[in-house]
Formats: sequence, structure tokens, C-alpha cells
Amino acid sequence: MNKTFSCEFFPPKTDQGLEKLLTASEILKTEIKPDFFSVTFGAGGSTRERTFQAVTDIASHTGVPTAPHLSCIGSSKDEIREILSRYQQQGIKRLVALRGDMPSGMVTSGELHYANELVTFIREETGDHFHIEVAAYPEFHPIAESPKQDLAYFKQKIDAGADSAITQYFYNVDAYYQFVDDCELLGIDAPIIPGIMPITNYTNLARFSDACGTEIPRWIRKRLQDFHDDTESLKAFGKDVVTDMCQRLLDNGAPGLHFYSMNQTEATLAIWNELEH
Repeated sequence: MNKTFSCEFFPPKTDQGLEKLLTASEILKTEIKPDFFSVTFGAGGSTRERTFQAVTDIASHTGVPTAPHLSCIGSSKDEIREILSRYQQQGIKRLVALRGDMPSGMVTSGELHYANELVTFIREETGDHFHIEVAAYPEFHPIAESPKQDLAYFKQKIDAGADSAITQYFYNVDAYYQFVDDCELLGIDAPIIPGIMPITNYTNLARFSDACGTEIPRWIRKRLQDFHDDTESLKAFGKDVVTDMCQRLLDNGAPGLHFYSMNQTEATLAIWNELEH
């Protein structure tokens, strides 16, 4: 089976940021030849218009299929229906369907409360027009009641009509293997693509990982802390760690890789160029 490679971006806030993003997407297109790009979506749709612009600009600029993230928290069915219609009119064929986070200050969560409900709604409204990706959490969602419950929620998303999944990033390969095995026992055969986060800055990575429930193994965390202000050595170490992890994943049957690019090219390409893919 052919492996799927993809890169994720976030919608820039300025015209200058968009220009840099288009340049980055062109470089990644040339070097990686990705199956698709994806573009994130702010809490409660707070970046809705910027996401739409970034998706359409990247798709037209590079010719690479581009998948917008779509979250249901804080949005009505009519709002989601309108977004789906706009993407259909633009020829977008792929979506990443998420529950999303409740924006601060928002009281109501909207008409759809969970990602499986969003997947069901997309299928009801658009049939098989979209290839639907959903999120998976090898180390389990930070607010999950239990691993068993989290797996059950994931199965609901697949059963609702999702085609494949992209994981939260991780640095513990065994967590991914165990998650895939557990899914197979539940009868889930949809591809579960590992999400890959390059390591370039310890402070930011630690903060983000603590918030999203990703474990940085102690030996990696200690080494990163020990680099202090030596950013070049930190990046070199991070590249080696993540490249080795990616190669092990590919060699052991992972269906592809999804790079969280952070709108940059250097760190992703440093990993990509050392892989046997």
C-alpha cells in the first residue's frame, strides 16, 4: 500500500505571513511531493476566514490538494453547512474534522458537541464528496476518562464515516504501536497516520506538550534542557531523534507521516532528507 505524506500549516495573520506560507508550501511541494497539505482552524472558528483564504491560496498556488480543519464547537449546523458548501464550490475534496476547543468567554458549544457528530453531519450533507480525516491520540486525549473510553470515542468517529486519522504528535513509538493494535482489536482498519513534530525549541515544545498531553520521554527532555542556549546542537539532536523515530515507524508499517511544519521548511526537510521512504 502506498504511504501518505502530508504537511500541516496554520493560517497566518498578515499578508506578509501568507506570502511566507506560500513560499514554504512551494518548497515542501517540490521536496516532499506531499499527498496533501492541511490548514488548522482556530477555537470556535476564530480563524475561519483566514483558514479559508490560506486553503484556497495554497491549493491554487501549489496544485497540491489542501485540507481545511473544521471544528464543530461553537458553530451552528447552518454555519457548518455554509462552510462545507464554500469548500465544495472551491473544489476542496479533503477535510480534517475535529471537535475543537471552546473559545474563552463562549457559553454555548453549538449544536454539534463531538467530532463523531460532525463526521455524521458532513456525510449527511455532502455524501462521499470529502475524504474525512479525524484526530487520534496514541497517548490518549488529555481530558479522556480512561484509555478504554478514548478508544471507544475514536471508534465512533471511524464508524460515523471517517476515512483515516492523523495522530497527535508523540515521541514514544511504543504508544503508537499499542494504539494501532488496540484499534485493530476493535475492528478499526482505517489508516492511522503518525503526526510528527520536529524539535527546534525546548521551551515551546515543553509548554505545548504539557497542554496537549504528549509525553516527552525523560531522556529526551533532560538532553534538551541541557543544551540551554545552544540552539544549533539542540536542533541537531532533535533532528536525529525524530528522524530515527520516523524511520522506525515507516519500517514497521506506519501508513505514512504527517508533519506539523509550523509554517517552516527547514526542520521538516532536515528529517525528510535523511529518511528512506
